[in-house]
Amino acid sequence: MQRVVITGRGVICSLGERLPDIRARMASDDGVFCRPDFDGEVVTCPVEDFDLTRHIGRWKHRRYLNRGASLGLAAASMALQESGIADSQRQEMGLFAGVGPHLDIAGTFAHIAHGVLDEQGMEALWLLRFLPNTLAGAIAQRLGARGENLTVATACTASLQAIGEAWNRIRFGQLRQALAGGGDSRISSGGILGYKRADALYRGEGPPAEACRPFDSSRSGFICGEGGAFVVLESLESAQERGAAIYGELTGYACTMDGLSLTAPDPLACQAEVALRRSLERAGDPVVDLVCAHGTGTPLNDAMEAELIGRVFGDRPLVTAFKSWIGHLSAASGAADLVLALGCLESGQVPPVRNLHQPCHHGIRLSREFQPVAVEHLVVQNFGFGGQNAALVVRAWNGR
Repeated sequence: MQRVVITGRGVICSLGERLPDIRARMASDDGVFCRPDFDGEVVTCPVEDFDLTRHIGRWKHRRYLNRGASLGLAAASMALQESGIADSQRQEMGLFAGVGPHLDIAGTFAHIAHGVLDEQGMEALWLLRFLPNTLAGAIAQRLGARGENLTVATACTASLQAIGEAWNRIRFGQLRQALAGGGDSRISSGGILGYKRADALYRGEGPPAEACRPFDSSRSGFICGEGGAFVVLESLESAQERGAAIYGELTGYACTMDGLSLTAPDPLACQAEVALRRSLERAGDPVVDLVCAHGTGTPLNDAMEAELIGRVFGDRPLVTAFKSWIGHLSAASGAADLVLALGCLESGQVPPVRNLHQPCHHGIRLSREFQPVAVEHLVVQNFGFGGQNAALVVRAWNGR
């Protein structure tokens, strides 16, 4: 089997578009949490001043991309640029995209009465904003990745599963290179309404900056964010042949389904534990130094996840939660967590879980401050609506 390494990274989130800038804003405790104009009861974490043209130039079809697809396309462009893979070498590159539903119904259809759409002024191909594979189609057309492909729509685990599927194809020799990740945005009025009805969002009167509090005893719901993240994966042989910079090695991946609830996670984390242990087994059962938790800030997820981490790892690895900094990127969250974790490897610094004052679980080592940590192996884990579970194991690259 082939070893699989990461040779390109791209991320766009509320803290910025470059890892050094994102780390600097974390160090200054500079988050972008605010209340949207359309609903003062909730808090969101938007990407400000985003311009797709800066990343891909002028493109006439950009109007057919929803917000999440635009963010994903920009992140994919950044990852390919960092990888150094030329346009002419991308024809056989695999493409694996994690996506979510387009929930900006009111923004797309201004007038719906009695179930009838007002067709006047609607763009001819408005349907593309709702098709799951539009992001992949845009990447293939604009960036040239046109090999084996898959669009993954498994809720909050989607982009992590997309990366895992790409890892599988490369390690078994079916592909030499792949672009994998995702993009998503749920901060429209439609998205917020949906999650409010599901009773999953933070709703309170406190300062927006203090709303997102994973693993804190006073947590009460997640904060919708938005963003995109992609990585370029390739076999170690391919990367070495072209002298590419290597940012990490993927060594294990697995996914499962709870089969218990369409919304809530299994409180016993039975199948989540299977996915986590299986990913570790495939990685050779390494000693894990850092866990990048799903850490949504909901009562159910954090209780389940803390118990899972304690059961599998005890209190050895440090645990952080990037959603406390950038909000919940939904389908894009796993890829974003991975890229931000790679930034931790690069800097040797792990950020704290923001707003963590009274931990809900004392059997795990939650990060409480910025601290230098020597990380050889880390785990990124995600859990999503429908009972989705996914875990990915990453090894720091040391040149061998």
